[in-house]
Amino acid sequence: MTAPSTRRLAGYGTTIFTEMTRLAQEHGAINLAQGFPDWDAPDFLRKAALDAVGSSHDQYGRMAGVLQLAARIAEDIGRRHGLRYDPEQEVVVGCGATELIFATVQAFCDVGDEVILFEPFYDSYRASVHMAGAIPRVVTLRYPDFTFDLGQLRRAFSPRTRLLILNNPHNPGGKVFSRAELEEIAALCAHHGVLCLSDEVYEHLVYEGQHTPMASLPGMRERTVTLSSLSKTFSATGWRIGWAAADRPLASALRLAHQYLTFSAPTPLQIAAAAALDAPPSYYDELRASYRQKRDFLAGALRSAGFEVHPPQGTYFLCAGLGAFPGHDDVSFCRWLTEQIKVAAIPPSAFYENTEHGRGYVRFVFCKRQETLQAAVDRLASLRPGPR
Repeated sequence: MTAPSTRRLAGYGTTIFTEMTRLAQEHGAINLAQGFPDWDAPDFLRKAALDAVGSSHDQYGRMAGVLQLAARIAEDIGRRHGLRYDPEQEVVVGCGATELIFATVQAFCDVGDEVILFEPFYDSYRASVHMAGAIPRVVTLRYPDFTFDLGQLRRAFSPRTRLLILNNPHNPGGKVFSRAELEEIAALCAHHGVLCLSDEVYEHLVYEGQHTPMASLPGMRERTVTLSSLSKTFSATGWRIGWAAADRPLASALRLAHQYLTFSAPTPLQIAAAAALDAPPSYYDELRASYRQKRDFLAGALRSAGFEVHPPQGTYFLCAGLGAFPGHDDVSFCRWLTEQIKVAAIPPSAFYENTEHGRGYVRFVFCKRQETLQAAVDRLASLRPGPR
């Protein structure tokens, strides 16, 4: 018997990440589909976790996050961006940014409210909106440069708009929103009295341009919930430690939703995460330099294989156009590539409300060891442009 689900979950099944990873395993393909590094978290972070496990941090932590970590988060944001948050009242630690995305939507959206999403979007955004009984209103970021039409954005706002979700730097496009673009978005949010959920988990992975936190723009601190995470910056996607910073009334509502979801994130990993935020500036410089080299290496190989490549400004995702490979959409090409060439990529139409907008390109990840990327490149070398 198939378990029944609500109408809100109609159309949702296994995520595209799970599907492509399963297909990669089935066919012995190199997985450049799902965005997790194939190396360990830094030694200093793993040691901090072992020390915390051995130091009687075995019980529930403070619901909104252990103060040691909350204080380091607030200190880090203040030092880098000049934004001041009270660690006791304005920082919330959760089980990864994905939990806090869901909690934020639950905290601020009632049934029938509208939420603006930029497509392509991280798939949990739309699911979180639907599960709250809210209605997504989509603005398209147009491949290959992922620009948006300001007129379309203006039309997306209505008297029922409650929240706008922004992902900057952007997954899957690798776009880093310019300050001018952010100011246009901020002005519309302020004019319509709309809150902003700003997912900034890739904030340290910027290669061109500059990351500008949405909350740093005039008038936006009091209407923005900013998310970040341990996962991307410290190669610890399995730890599930993320955090939100928000003005006190927003943080209070978010804590209420978080309280009834997971209550608290794992205590020893929170203690270790506080140590991670003590990393010197050189750690971030080396991280960016390493990822830039990987990006450029994979971009060059994909061009040589016939793809249209537009290197991302940030994140560890690289989108490649299929113009030289007629006869396939993104889904069929990714399946063929996994089964025949033994390299897995993600079909980005899964990240669109209108799936046709994502049919002409595929997404690779480069958060892999050099030997993994080299092995993938060796396999991609057998590609020949033309119909499949």
